Amino acid sequence: MIKRTFLDIVNMVNGTTNHHLNVEVVGVSTDSRNIMEGNLFVPLVGDNFNGHQFVENAFENGAVATLWAKNEAGAPTDKAVIYVEDTLVALQTLAKQYLKEVNPKVVGITGSNGKTTTKDLVGAVLSTTYVVHKTKGNFNNHIGLPLTILSMPEHTEVAVLEMGMSGQGEIELLSKLAKPDVSVITNIGESHLMDLGSREAIAEAKLEIVKGLKKDGILIYYGDEPLLRNNTLSIQTKTFGESKHNDLYPISILHKENGAEFTCNVFEGQTFFIPILGRHNVLNALASISVAEVLGIDEENIKKGLKNVELSNMRLEMVKTKKGLSVINDAYNASPTSMKAAIQLVRDMKGFGQKILVLGDMLELGEKEVEFHQEVGEAIEDSGVAHLFTFGTLGKEIANGAKPFLEDERIHVFTNKEALIAELKKITSPNDVVLVKASRGMKLEEVVHALCED
Repeated sequence: MIKRTFLDIVNMVNGTTNHHLNVEVVGVSTDSRNIMEGNLFVPLVGDNFNGHQFVENAFENGAVATLWAKNEAGAPTDKAVIYVEDTLVALQTLAKQYLKEVNPKVVGITGSNGKTTTKDLVGAVLSTTYVVHKTKGNFNNHIGLPLTILSMPEHTEVAVLEMGMSGQGEIELLSKLAKPDVSVITNIGESHLMDLGSREAIAEAKLEIVKGLKKDGILIYYGDEPLLRNNTLSIQTKTFGESKHNDLYPISILHKENGAEFTCNVFEGQTFFIPILGRHNVLNALASISVAEVLGIDEENIKKGLKNVELSNMRLEMVKTKKGLSVINDAYNASPTSMKAAIQLVRDMKGFGQKILVLGDMLELGEKEVEFHQEVGEAIEDSGVAHLFTFGTLGKEIANGAKPFLEDERIHVFTNKEALIAELKKITSPNDVVLVKASRGMKLEEVVHALCED
């Protein structure tokens, strides 16, 4: 993490100070409760909070210096204070300057679905050859990304940075801050339709990731998406996808209980394995292979990195219960695209008894939310699903969409989670597989935990 003298920090954020202490600042925090000894405290200001109120607490907990917005009254006179115009802008400026000084290669990753998994895959592959620092958790916005950069060790050779958004202009800010050598767009889905209104607007927002791309940088993107493919970009590009017009595409995919085995057009005769379920995750793996090629990773290390990747929790995580039931925990997030991909995964799985879906509401889809949920239900056609359980008010629309393909006794609609769990336990057997998926706000991991307790 960042280690600089107090006066170095003053210069890096273009601030001013009345103190000339030669103390060392180690690390940065925006939360006075989680201060570590030696930290710089950054008091952020929001609609319902003002971090300046907690500066004294930060010093009590171990901070050695703080930023302070010039328009805020009451700055402590006996502490190391750096005055700036805006504390958030100063945090971003500090991160930008630190990144420039460490000077790693930067890989920026965005997309409607799969960006976190792709970040993990890219990080695993590059770590076979380089010292890699990557985004942890959901630290991928205008606050989280600077904090991710500032937690980076000085000897980092590659920074893998996830870039999230909720509206126009946000990815551009992150891209210009990080200045990627390689930018990746995993796909364009329906997430953020409530904010942006159309998939075209979402594509435009995701393409902002090239705004800060270095002059000799490269954009890697999902080439089967017309909204990306038809953009005339005057930069170097590489594509991945299922169709053969892409630079990288799969030749064969074999789904196993513990992951997926695949071959691709670039490394003929080489078989790759990822310990992740789903055809769509093979595409995420192809994106990571494309990054690896750009950064000179050999095929043996690519294979090793993919095989040993460690993923964030609740993303197509296969769990075995005490009774032998297989549960796919994908309760972290959901969109129409990722829901359909998960149903496709269940369709492709072999060697199980009953295939059972537990699907909940997908949130923040805007005015077409009912239609999107019905389309997910329609995707159950020919999937070999024995039972569909839905949870939530919009979940009912998934059930409505599935009615032409499943008899009434195989569709179970619930708005009470305990009742759903009780019915699910009645009909499952040890050799069955259960997919659990919904938006994070539905907390369907509680269903997974309940099944694992038995």
